[in-house]
Amino acid sequence: MEFAEPSEAVQLKKAIDDFIEREVEPLERKHEEYLGADYEKHIVDEDHYQVDEYRDIMETIRKKSVEAGYYGMTMPEDVGGGGIDVLTRSIVGEHVANRGPGFHGGIFGGAGGPTPILLELDEDQREKYLYPVMEGEKTTCFALTEPEHGSDPQYMNATAEKDGDEWVINANKYWISNGPYADFAMVFARTSGEDGEYDGITCFLVDRDNPGFEVERVHRTMGLTPGAQAELRFDDLRIPESRRLGEEGDGFVHALKTLNGGRITIAARGVGIARAAFEEARDYAGEREQFGQPIGEFQSIKHKLADMDTKIQAAKMLMHKAADKKIRGEDYIKDASQAKLYASEVSREVANEGIQIHGGYGYTKDFAAQRFYRDAKLNEIYEGTSEVLRNTIGDQLLEE
Repeated sequence: MEFAEPSEAVQLKKAIDDFIEREVEPLERKHEEYLGADYEKHIVDEDHYQVDEYRDIMETIRKKSVEAGYYGMTMPEDVGGGGIDVLTRSIVGEHVANRGPGFHGGIFGGAGGPTPILLELDEDQREKYLYPVMEGEKTTCFALTEPEHGSDPQYMNATAEKDGDEWVINANKYWISNGPYADFAMVFARTSGEDGEYDGITCFLVDRDNPGFEVERVHRTMGLTPGAQAELRFDDLRIPESRRLGEEGDGFVHALKTLNGGRITIAARGVGIARAAFEEARDYAGEREQFGQPIGEFQSIKHKLADMDTKIQAAKMLMHKAADKKIRGEDYIKDASQAKLYASEVSREVANEGIQIHGGYGYTKDFAAQRFYRDAKLNEIYEGTSEVLRNTIGDQLLEE
């Protein structure tokens, strides 16, 4: 395993920095109300939906990112993507996450953008769903999680029953990122098999305007950009057989591929947030004076900074190792779980220490320290909680 960053990643980081400086930062300066201390109250309306003005900014960045070739850069070249590997994507993702609050999240599309599971579509489906997503004309959402099962979605209550040439879907999905705004949802429902079995779960493509598709409510979250997660309901929703994604009963297999690969990029996000929190705390420690000297000169603060950086470096190595094994075609499930587990907990621990170094100021919205903490906490929950990841790692160890 090489520890040096691939030259492609180095060049891509520089290119994206230039893109952010040229296309994103002017929008940030113009619309500071969406990034400042009280950003939450400006971004969403009274029903917690993101306001049109904010949605327009993110769409502008998405379209510019498509034109620049960054939006679908992890997707294969034969569908219009950049074809970069998971290590390069993770390094770039970490680099972009290593920033203060901004609009740069729109560059890669996040939960609504290109995702590998769409490669399972047939050509007719690709024309309607995949290519518009690649072009930034449509967004999607991954409707897997349910309120009663959370990180154990194989126990899902959602059902899809065949009625002639149609499927009838009944489902309630929670914490669906981009759920309020997606043009179509990838909905997972049980079509056969027993509760708890991986087999028998099928994925369907459901258009936003399909009768029976309803955004039940938009969740209020402690961190991230508000108005992005929702509860979705599908009541006696009917779709034709042509809207089935992949083979019947293989939906959870496709979901796991997406989740396992996504854990590496979430690890990268965790490293990036931790790095941003560390640098904010280090800079503050160099400027804030007590008893006639910067607080960074005190041993207790030095030790905090040393521990913070050491944890970040260790998390980064785990992320690189998991990405390297995936690229080599080796079994990387344990490595991805370890990387996501450690990096997500490190991001929260480092952000917490960042607040401590800021003291009382760290508890105010005048500094970004508290925002890093609120954003970092989610890393320990989505795409596999820390508890579930420990189970996965333990299972893998017992099979070795």
